[in-house]
Amino acid sequence: MNNKTKLRWGILGAARINERLMPAIVEASNAELVAIASRRPGAAAQTLAQYAPQQQQVRTYDDLQTLLDDPEVDAIYLPMANHEHAEWTLRAIEHGKHVLCEKPMALTVTDIAAIKAAAQRHKVTVMEGFMYRFHPQHQRVQELIQSGIIGEVRSVRSSFSFMMKPARLYRLTESVENGGGAMWDIGCYAIHSARMFFNQSAVAVTAIAKYVDSGADITTSGIIDFGDGKYAHFDFSFERARRCEYEIIGTKGGIKCHNVWSMPSDVPVISWWTEDGQLGEEPLPTANHFRLEIEHFSACVLNGTAPKLSLEDAQANCQIIVAALQSSASGQRVKLG
Repeated sequence: MNNKTKLRWGILGAARINERLMPAIVEASNAELVAIASRRPGAAAQTLAQYAPQQQQVRTYDDLQTLLDDPEVDAIYLPMANHEHAEWTLRAIEHGKHVLCEKPMALTVTDIAAIKAAAQRHKVTVMEGFMYRFHPQHQRVQELIQSGIIGEVRSVRSSFSFMMKPARLYRLTESVENGGGAMWDIGCYAIHSARMFFNQSAVAVTAIAKYVDSGADITTSGIIDFGDGKYAHFDFSFERARRCEYEIIGTKGGIKCHNVWSMPSDVPVISWWTEDGQLGEEPLPTANHFRLEIEHFSACVLNGTAPKLSLEDAQANCQIIVAALQSSASGQRVKLG
């Protein structure tokens, strides 16, 4: 690496999420955007002009392989279609690139196992891109839990929904088997956040869903059984009013995060209550979790440290997603393990 203080990034794809991630890379203190590639002619240059017009030195490519071959790219951000994530993550790893792959990392646990093995073999860092986990509000929630104010965590409810706009209708053109639908777009967030507050592995999943003609789910609800009467309830939908929250219920009270997937300008709010009548509401400082994610990953690569979100975590999340899809298709409870 020529510059030990900054990680040199390339973006593999001109997806809409670049509206958030491209400026985050530019603004990060330990990152430098050096290239972007797309298979659509002119799309890389157009995306750069739209989201980072001041970055005139960034190279733009009209094919993905050229970016992978670029020796000045240290790390890849991969925002391609869900069903392409595993293939192109593996390709990037084989070219010696570190990879931040947009969620979901893959559609099968087997693919994530292959990514893990390849990352170890090529000695590169790979992480699934759940940007929300880097917002400080979730650390504050953990601090409240650790203080004992709500007792032992017994259940979590996570909810993520909004009325789908025409710009996102492409999410419903593919079946769930091919990475389409609400599950792979927003459901993975709801499941990931619901898992955050349990220290044990899930033992079973039950889910129900509404499907459209393509075989994509548009609404799904379910329960993750963690054993000993501990459950995570999740629901997400493209045909309900906006919700992006989780609530944790313990033996002595509860905590609610009111805007889990907040935008950088949103003021996050956490509220809590206890059975003995205490109430609290905490507005917290704004934060750009996209930039914090980029800075974290860059620091991990530059310093040789392990990322906050491990590939084991990615496998665990994928296992529950796949089980939920199996359950909703079969109408049966699906055991894990």
